Amino acid sequence: MKQTDVLIIGTSAAGATAAITVRRHYPEVSMIAVRKEEHTPVPCGIPYILTTVGSCEKNLMSDDVFVKNNVELLIGEVTALDLAAHTATLVPNGSGESETIQYRKLILGTGSSPIVPPIPGVDLPGVYMACKDPVYLNNVLSAVHAARRLVFVGGGLVGLELAEEARKRGLETAVVELLPHPLELVFDEDLILRAERELVRLGIAMHTGRKVTAIEGKGKVESVLLDDGSRLPADLVMLAIGVTPNIALAQAAGLAADPRRGIAVDRFMRTSHPDVFAAGDCASKVSYFTGLPTNVKLASVAAAEARVAAANLFEVRRQYPGVVGVYSTKIGELAMGLVGLGEKAASSIGIPYIAGYAEAADHHPASMPGTKTLGAKLIFARDTARLIGGQVCCSDSTGEIVNIISTMVQQGMTAEDIATTQIGTHPALNASPVAYQLINAAEMALVSLRKAH
Repeated sequence: MKQTDVLIIGTSAAGATAAITVRRHYPEVSMIAVRKEEHTPVPCGIPYILTTVGSCEKNLMSDDVFVKNNVELLIGEVTALDLAAHTATLVPNGSGESETIQYRKLILGTGSSPIVPPIPGVDLPGVYMACKDPVYLNNVLSAVHAARRLVFVGGGLVGLELAEEARKRGLETAVVELLPHPLELVFDEDLILRAERELVRLGIAMHTGRKVTAIEGKGKVESVLLDDGSRLPADLVMLAIGVTPNIALAQAAGLAADPRRGIAVDRFMRTSHPDVFAAGDCASKVSYFTGLPTNVKLASVAAAEARVAAANLFEVRRQYPGVVGVYSTKIGELAMGLVGLGEKAASSIGIPYIAGYAEAADHHPASMPGTKTLGAKLIFARDTARLIGGQVCCSDSTGEIVNIISTMVQQGMTAEDIATTQIGTHPALNASPVAYQLINAAEMALVSLRKAH
């Protein structure tokens, strides 16, 4: 029987971050990490293996994180947990012989799996998903290389990133989305419409407000049938309609879990057993803004949760505030980002708000090479003037700007706080201090707030 102080199951964003954090907070403990696959793909990089990165091997997380933090890494499947005995049953890859691992504390980072809808023909050869298994993804890549016509089911972030990558290869590419617009669950209408125009410019055929009723073919995929009776020719179909938490191991062990929400955890990332913690896609989540359940699943969320779970293993040191939700993507030349609540989301949960918007060149003067326009919209609660969200477009600095907005949200900054924030700028790196987008968006919101009162 192997023995360890800390057992981590899963080595993606949650598991890897947990290992680093455990070592920082509890330098003397022993650790074992277990995963099923020989390697772990970078989750957010999966769409880009089709063209930009070009292979699964160039999109793998390094195991150096475990070596450097003195973590024993085992490849195999944990098939059972005995919570009373604090043991896990491991079946190593390539061996039918199981072994037992005894632990003091357990962190579950078992992740999620793609949703497979009950569509006739979904099991035909040529139907794939964005699965986090390098062997499976290599099969997807081979199929894409042999295909000419691709249909992606799902117009969210992953579906559109995959579609753009396919289009870069010169393939006939179509996206089917049940909602009236792509990205409707994330962004406000102004950015959605920009994204739609960019998709059209790229030559991606969009079929919005449409439902797939069947995937057709004799022995392999040949077409996709939509609810209006139209057919889309297809050599390959890829499903990107969301994920479901992997909770089977936890449920079988008797931990509280919900098939839709995940393994039940509190704000300290503790499960229903005091020595078992969970983080990442497998764990339940609540909104930072409402405290109500949310299904937001992001690698950045997984890493943040893991830092809380690992720090709290042997004594309570951190509390998780709930999911803010920080998104960014780039479609063609259009970089887009969102933090927290947009206008639509704020309205849907009954929060009165004021929005401020400002745009300017992202370098100064605008004649600097590589300059693009960057616009920022900030959303403030009307009664407190506290920042509750924001959207950014279209410069490549969007990703870092939304991170700044997220920090401002979590620090409870008001429109006045942001308007008087001291910043640094450089002509080649960001906007002029006179035109700096976040400060001017806050100023515009203050003008609206004064009018409202």
